[in-house]
Parts: sequence; C-alpha cells; structure tokens
Amino acid sequence: MSSTTMQALVLTRYGGPDAAQLRDVPRPRPARGEVLVRVHAAGLNPVDYKTREGMLKVVQRYPLPIVMGNELAGVVEALGEGVTAFAPGNRVFARMPKEAMGGLAEYAVLPETFLAKMPASIDFCTAAGVPLAGLTAMQALRDELHVGQGSRVFIPGGAGGVGTFAIQLAKWLGAEVTTTASSRGRALVEELGADVVIDYTKGRFEEHLRDMDGVFDLIGGETLVKSFGVVKRGGKVVSVAGMPEPETARKDLGRGPFLRMLFWLASYRIRAVARKHGVSYRYLFMHPDGSELAELAGLIEAKAIRPVIDRVFPLKDVADAFAYLESGRAKGKVVVEIASGSVL
Repeated sequence: MSSTTMQALVLTRYGGPDAAQLRDVPRPRPARGEVLVRVHAAGLNPVDYKTREGMLKVVQRYPLPIVMGNELAGVVEALGEGVTAFAPGNRVFARMPKEAMGGLAEYAVLPETFLAKMPASIDFCTAAGVPLAGLTAMQALRDELHVGQGSRVFIPGGAGGVGTFAIQLAKWLGAEVTTTASSRGRALVEELGADVVIDYTKGRFEEHLRDMDGVFDLIGGETLVKSFGVVKRGGKVVSVAGMPEPETARKDLGRGPFLRMLFWLASYRIRAVARKHGVSYRYLFMHPDGSELAELAGLIEAKAIRPVIDRVFPLKDVADAFAYLESGRAKGKVVVEIASGSVL
C-alpha cells in the first residue's frame, strides 16, 4: 500500500453483509477547518448496518461507493487551514459527519468542531465506543427529556450500547432509573446504577410501572407502544428506535416540508397512541458536537461514567463484528481496532 492510499470498509451497494468490503482507497486530505486523524479504533452501532441495508435512504442517501463508520478514536495527523484547537499528535475521538461517515478506515477527515480530546485515562478502543452512544444518551436525557434531580425515567434495553451510557448519565443527572434486561444483563445494569430492573424474559414492564416522568426508548416496536402507558400525563417519550416524526425532519435533519409530511404520515399511529395517553413523542437523530463530547470526556475522567465495551474485533474481521452486533447479544459497545497497539 502506498502512502497515498489506505484500507477502509467501503459500502458499494445497499444490501446484506457482502455489500460492504475492505478495499484500498485514496487517503483523504483535510480541507479548511478540517482535521486528518490516523484512526486507531472505530465503534459500531445499529445505524451502521441499517445504513448498509438501505433502511435510512429516505433520510440520507449516500453517493456510492462510500467509506463506512460513524465514530472513531485516533491521533491527529494533519490540520487543514484555520484549525487552531488541535495539534498533530493529539489523541482525539469524534462522531463522524452524518453526510460523510468515514470512520472505518486507517485515516479520516472531519470538521474541527466535531472533535474532542480523548480522556487520558482510557485507551483508543474504549474511547471509540463513546461518541455516538454517549452523545445520543446525553442529548435525549438532558436536552429532550430534561432529566433532573428526582426525575423518574424508564430506559428499556439498558444493557446495550446507548443504554449503558443512558443509565449512568440519568443517575448523574439525579434521576431514579428503571430499566429492562435479561438475567444475563441484570448484573451489568445494576452495577451501572439502575434502581429498578425488570427481567423482560419473566415479566411485562407495563404491569409494574406507572407515572414515570419520561421514557428513553431504545427498542421500538411494541416496547415503544406500551411505554406510553407507563408515563404520567404531560410526560414525554423519546425514542431512537421508533418512527421519526415531523420535528425530527425539521430540528434534527434540517429538511423541508416533503420529509416532514412523510414523517407525519409514517408516525401517525404512534403519535395517536401518545395523544391518547396525554404524552408527547419525539424521535431523536443525535447530532455531532465536539463541545458535548468534551463534557463526556470530563465525566469519564471524573469517573462519573464509564464506557462499557463488549468486544473488540480487528479490522480484518469487521464482517464478524457486524454479525455480532446484529445478533443483539452485545452488552455495551462493539469496537473495531484499526491500528495495532490501540490499547495504548
């Protein structure tokens, strides 16, 4: 491989696992306001395989082929013109631009404003699992649900990538946290601070919960539908797994009337259920934010929260990493190691 090329996971078409392949591609160069990062590790998330399958084409249609990957940790290699907040050699992590991706590669470029310096106390593989899930949890709990001291919040699916951050952040914000988990996940969510754990293999949460201030839904489907019944009137349900609604198109995606109308129609049933219970509904597409990521870094350094990494796969086994993520068995984050020595 020459100094002008790199290895990357490239999406060549929409489809199953074989739609993404490891290839040699040109190494990117930073434009004005951008930073070139030598990637040590990249986190995997459900949005990655949903993108590969074409499930998100209505929201973001990518020009194919394109390098995949939505979050990374690495070292600053070079700076574009005008970049002042970082220097070559800085250890950084980031959520990649939604319209570009590019994290599952040996090098990546992204805006300076999306980056933050890594917590000094964690390695690259651990840091790579933070940006997308951590920012999603922070923006849902703090900005949308306004969780604070004494809030009662329900987080179904707390043992997953976003859930492990959400439990810890909700506790840090002062909430009483209820979650669901299997018997295999119970010890983990209790260790993270969950006050009440309902084993979803043995009982139904809707038979036990009432008058919650809010729900952060990570599962969708019938779990989301039943969540409205456990929230007090005037409360709110925020989902990252349900159906986008009109506010999603306007606030999160900056899109016009056509997509708002599409989401209005698609979410009509779920919004009707919300109205029946006197509850508001919001679907969240998180946004990259370097300053909020720096806040998360501070919380990690202060040991207020800790990233939970389930498994790390080498880049050559990225297909196995996707298969493991898609199996639904992961407790915490799945990470792909790009550069050897990423634990340093």
